[in-house]
Amino acid sequence: MGDDTSVRVAVRVRPLIPREVIDMCHACTSVTPGEPQIWVGKEKAFTFDHVFDCPSEQETIYNNCVRQLIDGCFEGYNATVLAYGQTGSGKTYTMGTGYDLHVNPHELGIIPRAVQHLFDGIAACQQEARDQGKPPPDFKINVQFMELYNEEIFDLLSPGKDMHEPGRKSVKIHEDSKGEIYTVGVTAKAVQNAEQVMKCLESGALSRTTASTQMNVQSSRSHAIFTLHIKQQRVVQLNLEDGNAEDQEENNALSKVNGEGSSMSEFETLTAKFHFVDLAGSERLKRTGATGDRAKEGISINCGLLALGNVISALGDVSRKVLHVPYRDSKLTRLLQDSLGGNSRTLMIACVSPCDRDFMETLNTLKY
Repeated sequence: MGDDTSVRVAVRVRPLIPREVIDMCHACTSVTPGEPQIWVGKEKAFTFDHVFDCPSEQETIYNNCVRQLIDGCFEGYNATVLAYGQTGSGKTYTMGTGYDLHVNPHELGIIPRAVQHLFDGIAACQQEARDQGKPPPDFKINVQFMELYNEEIFDLLSPGKDMHEPGRKSVKIHEDSKGEIYTVGVTAKAVQNAEQVMKCLESGALSRTTASTQMNVQSSRSHAIFTLHIKQQRVVQLNLEDGNAEDQEENNALSKVNGEGSSMSEFETLTAKFHFVDLAGSERLKRTGATGDRAKEGISINCGLLALGNVISALGDVSRKVLHVPYRDSKLTRLLQDSLGGNSRTLMIACVSPCDRDFMETLNTLKY
């Protein structure tokens, strides 16, 4: 994330699954060696910031795409990682938001790795301050887990039995005077370590709205948004050697109070927000065989994805110099507004199937 762009796009190709091998399906994707370029069939090539062919390790994806985003949180930068693609393309596996959170260490997804990295970073910051004889920075971490279902936001950490029972209040989105987005009606759980964060992720993952479609027996019909709120209070040294005489006199008095010659210290508060978004399946209605409520869900999902695509296009296309970014076109983009664009950093991971019968869905994902 060292260059000018705040939006990056990565593509991950999953392996053929056993059912596809039994059905004698063939791979329709290929990756150009040494280049971040993917081919669908022999005619269509797409270039992205990163392309990960199968098999690719979870650790490789994390280190190449996400590690620096967590590092940025320590300096107050917001970040968002979104996993996009058709149902069954590996989004939940890549993000690590599945039910089976007790997996082999090398199979851990982005969220468990990011959480461990965050708490390791906190411990390192505090130890470094102690080694330098400074007061260690104080960190407060809060976790929220929300579901966006049919353009309504629900709290996955709420103790209620049925999130979607009639009359249950959904979450409201507001914007403060600084342009920061906050939510009303959603639980924020204070956490002290990585284990507590993973407990929140596990309990929320079990509450997600899943329903069977032809694409996947346990297809998730909602967008899941897992958010870490990071508040850091640290001591910073102020250099008082610059400034006019009047300021200098006042500063000298203050520095004497602090017991230092030409510098004094004060507390600096930094806040950052990190959203991990597991987007609902992007497949076409005709392909899923959806009718009734399932079809309404599909329409709502696709409208939210379209709005997100428009926002990311506006943010990512430097040449167009777009003046208006359409955040208000959906609840999803509104909720993520202060973590998309500006000095925030965004990573979109497009997860695709190599299977020839998924050719059109894979093509549509890459075009998105």
